[in-house]
Amino acid sequence: MSRIKIYGSAISGNCLKVKWTADLLGIAYDWIETDILKGETRTDEFLALSPAGQIPIVVLEDGRVLEQSCAIMLYLAEQVGSDLISSDPFEKAKMIGWLFWEQNFHESSIAVRRFRKRFAGLSDGDIDPTLLTRGNASLQLMEAHLEKHSFFGGDQLGLPDIALVAYTRMAGEGGYILDDYPNVGRWISRVENALGIPPYGEENV
Repeated sequence: MSRIKIYGSAISGNCLKVKWTADLLGIAYDWIETDILKGETRTDEFLALSPAGQIPIVVLEDGRVLEQSCAIMLYLAEQVGSDLISSDPFEKAKMIGWLFWEQNFHESSIAVRRFRKRFAGLSDGDIDPTLLTRGNASLQLMEAHLEKHSFFGGDQLGLPDIALVAYTRMAGEGGYILDDYPNVGRWISRVENALGIPPYGEENV
């Protein structure tokens, strides 16, 4: 696969999961740090690449642009024929289901609450209380799944694990107590080891 450009932010789990996927697959890329807090996704130059004004995006060598983190991960894995994606149609569909769930339920509560506490500087009383409830429900669902399974991508690391670990390992910054979910904690360590990344807080892009 040709060298690509990844526009992303080191503080964003959505961006890091694309980076980790590329690293794991041995895909060559240029990382272009893009600061959302400084409005760098709202410039004319960036909006010409991504009208939605969101990161991550990937620019292929031929100039085509891919948006949305899970779609990018899926594309990268398919390009190199990775076992991060099951060859069985049913298992592949289940994997894609986890990716949808991650964005629609998990990320939309855990990542949002983390951003509002850490970067927007809001107090707990100023944050929608349903975010904490929904985020804990997501963590509990993961905890139950991991009671019987080592990963979300089947019996080995898969794309859902990379997608889910990104914001799960950051959840403490959103006020979630990961010690309440021991299976999740052990899974985080397994995925970090598989990706070759240090525990959260010790990683640099």
